[in-house]
Amino acid sequence: MTTQKHAVDLPGMPRAALAAWLRENGVPESHARGLWRSLHVLGETPARALECLPEKHRGRLAPLCETPRPEILRESAGGDGLTRKFLLRLADGARIETVLMRYDGRATACLSTQAGCAMGCVFCATGRLGLRRNLTAGEIVAQALVAREALGGAGERLRNVVLMGMGEPLANYDNVRDAVEILCDSGGLALRRARVSLSTVGIVPGILRMAAEPRPVSLAVSLHAASQEERAALIPAARRWPLDSLLQACREYSRAARRKVFFEWTLIHGRNDTPDSARTLAALLRGLDAHVNLIPLNPVAGFGGRPGGSEAARQFQEILRRAAIPSTLRQYRGLDIAAGCGQLAAGGVHPARREPGFTGAD
Repeated sequence: MTTQKHAVDLPGMPRAALAAWLRENGVPESHARGLWRSLHVLGETPARALECLPEKHRGRLAPLCETPRPEILRESAGGDGLTRKFLLRLADGARIETVLMRYDGRATACLSTQAGCAMGCVFCATGRLGLRRNLTAGEIVAQALVAREALGGAGERLRNVVLMGMGEPLANYDNVRDAVEILCDSGGLALRRARVSLSTVGIVPGILRMAAEPRPVSLAVSLHAASQEERAALIPAARRWPLDSLLQACREYSRAARRKVFFEWTLIHGRNDTPDSARTLAALLRGLDAHVNLIPLNPVAGFGGRPGGSEAARQFQEILRRAAIPSTLRQYRGLDIAAGCGQLAAGGVHPARREPGFTGAD
């Protein structure tokens, strides 16, 4: 009786797993280096990458790994000339979005980890889609290759990756971990782990798993409120993982990884951009190696909040400074193409218009 083998996610295999897969299928491991280079240096599709193998192996392996690269359905360029968004269609028809942001001397790719999202954050367009499925490690890696190719001959190198696109990375932990290992492999994109950031709404078990990893990436936590009640109103997942347990997990991560924790705080007018909110946040983070990223609310249809004003943001930042908590006020980037934080919806939800009057500062 012949056992049928399932198709494999060839671009989503870390180097050791790729070599083991070849060995299990009767191919000398010596071919792993060439296959890896074809996939992650040259960026070829699995079918094309297999052409580096001898014909006797190629014909047998090809049916096992027919994983096409995502198709670019639409590419949108922001008016700033520095932001580009890609609408991608995966092999099963699922759609995701990836954003490439260029800065002076560096480029950052914002990658999706799920098609849709189940977290339901009230000011996030992705959450309104619901969850279709997790992405494979190969589908996550493919987005970085799309971003790298988009840089083309501009002489720029993809230096940073943020797992902050569609989906909750810690709800797809194993595939995200494998994708990071591939992205940071010295024989491929060779990203430094310190330049890979993972954003989570606060899935405590996932944060503790990150803390136990021998080489964790940078952790960013979507906080947005300094009380359990208000946070649960903005982030439904907070009801399952309360604020006190979340902060305890962040302290454990910081201690074990010997790294700073980044906290994301979306500024919503009259709700969490007040001096009292800043003081409460400062007290909450006291004693923790923390950095706060202040993010002006990006408009999303269905959420009635307004972004805080520039003066309120400056006051908020000054209160944190006095409490010795560093912070960064994020720039508005890509709003004209719905590429800002919370706006990714794979073409399914159109953001509301942003009111004038706020200019973010990097």
